[in-house]
Amino acid sequence: MTVYDTRNSATRQETTVLADDGRELRATWFRPAGEPRGAVVVVPAMATPSAFYGAFGDWLAEHGFLALTFDYRGTASTQDLKAETGDLLRWAGDAASALEALLEKVPDGVPVTWLGHSLGGQVLPFARHDLIERVLLVAAGSGYWRHNVGTVRLVAPLLWRVVVPITTRLAGYYPGRRLRMVGDLPTGVVRQWGRWCLAEDYLAVDVPDAAARYAEVTVPMSTLHFTDDELLSEASMQALEALYTGTVVESQRLAPADLGVPRIGHHGFFRRSFRDAWEQHVLPRLATR
Repeated sequence: MTVYDTRNSATRQETTVLADDGRELRATWFRPAGEPRGAVVVVPAMATPSAFYGAFGDWLAEHGFLALTFDYRGTASTQDLKAETGDLLRWAGDAASALEALLEKVPDGVPVTWLGHSLGGQVLPFARHDLIERVLLVAAGSGYWRHNVGTVRLVAPLLWRVVVPITTRLAGYYPGRRLRMVGDLPTGVVRQWGRWCLAEDYLAVDVPDAAARYAEVTVPMSTLHFTDDELLSEASMQALEALYTGTVVESQRLAPADLGVPRIGHHGFFRRSFRDAWEQHVLPRLATR
């Protein structure tokens, strides 16, 4: 299905991305009216469907970018959540496959930007970052529980040690939506995530060469943090940035007042009402020819 934006004939087209193990991932192309001046892969946050980034993808296409959004495997329905056996490292592979799908479609000479939201900023080292020109991370940080904010930090040990094991055993997946804690996740994903979040070294508990992987990233990188993020503290975001030792990170921390809004939070920046903020804080940080 193709939906036309009558303002400039940018198009939105539903598709699938083939992962490296043959699995098909739901995805959407956002195509500009003419030849693209840049390309962007939008790598989603945990428990966040690609549809959430639809308005942002439209905006990218309106501004001349070929963009691709995608869903991690096992997230389409409750049945999929229950059947999924993959974990977070498998999801990292899905993100890598999405980047490769974009690279295959990009015309010669068109630079690519990796735009990672939250988890999307953690999994970059598992993709072909040597083939991209820019990185922009939004609300991305380490998930280590002591870097969580407020009540999230207080309940985190209980969540990971008690709630997740019990609910995944009973439901066959993590029913985070009903619990109003994160969102629905496959069992393998949420259990591995819990193991990471309880460890100060985070994903290094399962990836012994994590430090070396992050150090290999040499692409110019920018980050956007929000003072009212309800999940991650500034320490969390600094901890992730500190892993990217192979590049210079341009970091910006924004308060709601800076954007003239009452709230941003962990997800709010990608809502349609933030189009003016995208113009100011995203557009200058995307690779263009």
